[in-house]
Order: sequence, then structure tokens, then C-alpha cells
Amino acid sequence: MGLGQARERADAGDAGGGEQGASAGSWGEADPIPYSFYINDAEIVKSVYDDAIATNESVSTETLFTILYHPQAVFRVRAVTRCSSSLAGHTEAVLTVVFSPDGRQLASGSGDTTVRIWDLNTSTPQFTLKGHKNWVQVVAYSPDCKTIASGSMDATIRLWSATDGTPLGDALRSHTQVVTSIAWSPDHDSRYFVSGSKDGTAKIWDAATRRCVHTLCGHSGPVMCVKWGGEGLVYTASRDKSIKVWAAASGKLVRTLEGHAHWVNHLALSTDFVNRTGPYDHTMPTYATPEDAKAAAAKRYNEAKNSTAHPERLVSASDDFTIYLWSPTTSKQPIARLTGHQQAVTHVSFSPDGRFIASASFDKSVKIWDGLSGAFVRNLRGHVGNVYFACWAPDSRMLVSGSQDSMLKVWDVREGKSKVDLPGHADEVFAVDWSPDGRFVASGGRDKVLKIWRH
Repeated sequence: MGLGQARERADAGDAGGGEQGASAGSWGEADPIPYSFYINDAEIVKSVYDDAIATNESVSTETLFTILYHPQAVFRVRAVTRCSSSLAGHTEAVLTVVFSPDGRQLASGSGDTTVRIWDLNTSTPQFTLKGHKNWVQVVAYSPDCKTIASGSMDATIRLWSATDGTPLGDALRSHTQVVTSIAWSPDHDSRYFVSGSKDGTAKIWDAATRRCVHTLCGHSGPVMCVKWGGEGLVYTASRDKSIKVWAAASGKLVRTLEGHAHWVNHLALSTDFVNRTGPYDHTMPTYATPEDAKAAAAKRYNEAKNSTAHPERLVSASDDFTIYLWSPTTSKQPIARLTGHQQAVTHVSFSPDGRFIASASFDKSVKIWDGLSGAFVRNLRGHVGNVYFACWAPDSRMLVSGSQDSMLKVWDVREGKSKVDLPGHADEVFAVDWSPDGRFVASGGRDKVLKIWRH
């Protein structure tokens, strides 16, 4: 989940717009569809005159503006304000937490070598998944919510049934070092996934046959993050300072993205949220057949991609204090180099609507950037320790950050202010996730406790 390096150092020291309807109790009343307006990829906040004319001396009465509008989420996620459950059970640090795509389940991975699946209704552990021999660094749900893949410092990957917690065969052994990252193909078939490892390779697996289909060789350093995009491409980030783009079907290298001067720690795609949630929007529908779900997932992906009139974008975070914004399907040249952080950038994420990027850094800050141009938007300061994670609410209006200072902070992105401070952890917060339906935030860290937060 992009925190391997943060953990090492610590140990050493969419809901895309335009969708109608709201579930009672969680969202409040559905509003008329709100829109945001843009000129040259810059949002109009006050007025066209204030934001585009008064600040630009080259504008004349003959100037023609093209104003783009973008529908925002019609539902509003409420800020989480209280800890509803402290879930004890892990006997070592909680290293990763992730909600299922349909928001009905939560999984956590720990230094105690186990994965736990939790029942959100009763706040109790449903299943404890045992089999790994070392820390569980990453946990990932398949798009159909039926399978969990876990990667460990024991260099293995294990597949589990999310329904009953049973192991699906023996461990997958092909990597020779720590498994750092796992990403499923967003195709709702839920058959293929990619893994990255400190052995310098990424591997594409067939979950049905349990075989490695392709080994992606080419990096000269550990692979710290992998992503599987919606255009049939796999992205790998490495400590060799590069990002590589691969054709998922053939395993062949498409292009190498270079520019960073130090380790690349993390990647995010503008389509991450819709790739993750597939057919499940904030109403959490059920589908009669897998084919129906697959068709709905494809429709949501195309709507998300087309809403910005831009191809799928990639953002990379590095130890060189910088972030790069790329259009990896079309070019190996970056759209922009994002500077401003004063320490290593550990985590980046696109807002579910693709309009903004959040970056978390060891300089104790979170920064917000324009997701189309890379322009700096605002600084979110308040943490007094390294910030490890910044996770968006599904309506793109808020985000939650987790830090070395043991605090979670919920931020109002437009205002640039902290809405709520969430104390409660007794030590560093390593992992944070916001449920796809917006109801819960889950967090875990060095204190071995998993906490559920809600409004």
C-alpha cells in the first residue's frame, strides 16, 4: 500500500458526479446536481472576472473563453467524528487495512503474520487467516469481493475466500523477496492480479490456475508499488527511480517513465476509485449475474474517464521530495513536476472524481494539487509527525490523513482546514481507508488496534 519505506524508517527510529439517489441515514437529502466550472483546467471559485480576467493582463474584450463544467457528487459524505469500535485481536502492528469494493467487509494485515476479516455490523472478527510466516504487508480484494490476495515479507502471496476465510490452495511462490504491492485487474472477471516485490520484478498471476502468467523484468531495484489501469496497462514503480508501463496481456514493456532523482515510493491513477469499486456506487446495488456487474463496472469506468475529457492519468511520489503527473497511455514525458514538499513523499492519491491529487509527506504536511494540470492548490498543515497516508472520501470533498503523531485528521479540501481531529491511537498510524459507501473510516497502526470511525 505504498508504506513499506515508511514502516522501515519508523522501525529504524466517486462516486463520480451526476449519479442520482442517496441511501437513507448516510447521505442526507439528495441535492440538485452541483457543477464545478473550469477555464484552462483552472477551477472558477469566485467568478469568471475574478479568477480569469482580473488576474490576466493579456485578456481583452475580444478574448474567447471555453468554460468546461463537471458534475460533482450529488451525495455528501458526512465527516467521521467518533470512534465507534476499537477492534483488538492483532498481536503486532496493523500494517494495512482495506474495505471490500462493496463496502460490506473490512480486511486487515499485520506484523503478527495474519489477515483478519471483520464484520462491520457487529464490529467483531469474522475470520482469522493464518498461513504467512512473516509480516503481511499488503491485502487486496478482488473486484467481485469474493477473493482476498495477501502479500508478505515471507515472499509469498496467498489467496483466500472472502466469504468464509478459507485458503484457496497453497502459497504462490515465485518472488524471492518481500511482496510490497498487489493490484487486481479492474475487469470484473476477478481472475488476474499483479504483484510487486523487492526482488525487482512484478508478476502477473492467474488466480484461477494459480500460475504466474508473466514476469515483468527490467527494474534494477525493488518494485515498491504496482497499479493495474483500465486501459490494459500495468504500472510499476521502483527504487531504481523509474516507472515502467507494461502491456498486461503480453507482459511486454510499453515505455519507461523517467525523471525522479530518487526512489519512487507510490503511484496513483485518476481512475483508481472507479477501478476499485467497479459496479458499486454509493447506493451499493446488487446484481443478478456477474455479466450485469461487469457491464455496470465498464459503464462507470467509461463515465469516469470521459468526465474529465482526459486519458487515464498517473501520479508518482518520490524520495526526491517531488511528484510527477503523467499521461502514461500516450507519452513518456510528464505533464508536470510538482514541487513544494520538503521531505520524502510517501503516498499520493487522486480524488474519486479525478479533479485533485493529495500527497502525504515526511515533512508533516498534506498538499492538494490540480489533477489535470498539476498546479498547487493548497497546503494542509496540522500534523506534528510524518504523514503516511491521505485517503479521500468517496464524494471527493474531504480526506483523512494518518500520521506518525498517532492522530487522524479529517480535512475539508475546499476550505483547506481540518474539520475533525481523531485522537485515540496510542502510537503511529500506518494504515487508513475510507469505505466506498462513505460510512466508515478504518485505521490501524503500531498500537495493534484497528479502529472504526463514523459520523
